[in-house]
Amino acid sequence: MGSGHDTVAGELARRARGQGHEAHLVDVLRLLPHGLGADLRRCYRASVRHFPWAYDVLYRTLLRRGPGRRPSGVPLARLAGDRLTELADRTGADVVVPVFHLAAQLTGHLRAAGRLPAPSVVFLIDFAVHRQWLHQGNDGYLCVTDEAAAAVRQEIATPAETTGPLVSPEFFAAAAPMPTMPPVVPGGPVRPLESEVSAPPVPSPWSPHFTAYAAGRTPVLLAAGAWGVGSRLPATAGLLAGHGFLPAVLCGRNERLRRRLSRVPGVLALGWVDDMPALLRTSGALVDNAAGQTAVQALAAGLPLVGYRPLPGHGADGVRRMAALGLSELADDEAGLLGALDRLTTAGPARAHRVAHGRSLFRGDVLARLLEFVDASAG
Repeated sequence: MGSGHDTVAGELARRARGQGHEAHLVDVLRLLPHGLGADLRRCYRASVRHFPWAYDVLYRTLLRRGPGRRPSGVPLARLAGDRLTELADRTGADVVVPVFHLAAQLTGHLRAAGRLPAPSVVFLIDFAVHRQWLHQGNDGYLCVTDEAAAAVRQEIATPAETTGPLVSPEFFAAAAPMPTMPPVVPGGPVRPLESEVSAPPVPSPWSPHFTAYAAGRTPVLLAAGAWGVGSRLPATAGLLAGHGFLPAVLCGRNERLRRRLSRVPGVLALGWVDDMPALLRTSGALVDNAAGQTAVQALAAGLPLVGYRPLPGHGADGVRRMAALGLSELADDEAGLLGALDRLTTAGPARAHRVAHGRSLFRGDVLARLLEFVDASAG
């Protein structure tokens, strides 16, 4: 669903191939028969775009952890079982690595049934662990936080450890210039951007673009995911523009949203962005609504996060978990959003603490741990 899971899988495969290993990327939804996976993707996209309350009900009913029995994802996942086992046999897979919860249900079921010889190690990339990630048949879990690993061990008594998230190394490049002055209120003078770091920043092609569009204003990114989904994005972008920021909205592949936001004065509406590291390095903060891969990339790039108007379901749970862990600030209203951005886009202790704490999340080597699982299995 979306592109965050694909991005993680792609980076893991790139690293594996770079070390001389063979890696195969598989979309579990494409393994489902009769086009069922494509239908599921369309329904999910429609619900989060147009009927978010419906997905929230589904999440609370099927996914959120809690007491009592709830429906399992295994009956759906097992429909892809024959195709996955055939693929694993044909490629001689030494390990299978789910990065999507339905895939974790499938591999757990196959391992428990003795149908998948290779170990299954789940890379659980969400900050909020929901029950459809969890299946005791899997051999182990690699998690982005200690809290997530503890939740896995508590729920299914399966080995789980913390590696942190996975992003491309380009996101860790030197930070771009950030503002040392808070943005001004409407009608006040526009203050220039100054560097908060002594080392020369990595040049970014976005700098002249932002300067030409709104010289002197601090760029603030608004994330809407690959599908361009968010609550009242035009209103939020207009609010930031009126407060002296340059709101740049990541509309993903939602061209209708991009056209709509292009009509809001002072707002820069972006389509699909191929160079996210450079864009993040050139921005002052990220307003996030999903706690997905864009948020993780921002943490790696040293960009402070503010959670605001999170998407229902696991998006809201993830945004709240990130805030509870001190990885972001959670704004409950417009005043909270503006106050958080004023603090975090200004050089000083608040910004420095957020940047350092966010980058401390990246502490383990996911690929190295997977190879250790392979060695242990072979032994």
